[in-house]
Amino acid sequence: MRPEGHRGFVSDMGMSSIFTRERFEAFISQLPAVEIVHQWGDASVGKVGGKIFAIYSIWSEAESWHIAFKCSDLSFQMLPELKGINPAKYLARAKWVDVSPDSELSEDDICAYITEGHRIVASKLSGPKRKELGLTGEAFDPRQV
Repeated sequence: MRPEGHRGFVSDMGMSSIFTRERFEAFISQLPAVEIVHQWGDASVGKVGGKIFAIYSIWSEAESWHIAFKCSDLSFQMLPELKGINPAKYLARAKWVDVSPDSELSEDDICAYITEGHRIVASKLSGPKRKELGLTGEAFDPRQV
C-alpha cells in the first residue's frame, strides 16, 4: 500500500540503491524545506522545520545500513508484517519503522513512504513555521493528516 502523491523517483533518476548515503540524501534533499545533518555516529538525518522525518544509519557493526522513517498509524501496523521491516529502535512509540536492504519494499515504495513521513512531520509544524518554510496547501494542512 504505497502512500499517494509519490512520483517514482527511483525509476526517474536511474541512480544507485536508496541504501547508499548519496542516493538517500539525493532523494530527501528534493523534498520541500529539507535539512540534512550528520549526527549519531555519522547517520544522515533528514529534518523539516527542525523535526526528523527520516534517518539513514547503522545501529551496530554487525548490521548493514538501514533507513528509518516516520509513518502513519496504519502503515506502522502493516509494514512490520513484511520481511526486513521492524519498529525502529528508540522511535517505535512515535510510529517509526526501520527498513533493511533486504526488505520486501521496492525502492519506489521506500521513497513514497519517506515522502509521506516528510508530509506527516511537516503538517505537525506550527502554521507560522509551515508558512516560513513555504509548506502551504492541502498536503501540509494538519486537518488532512
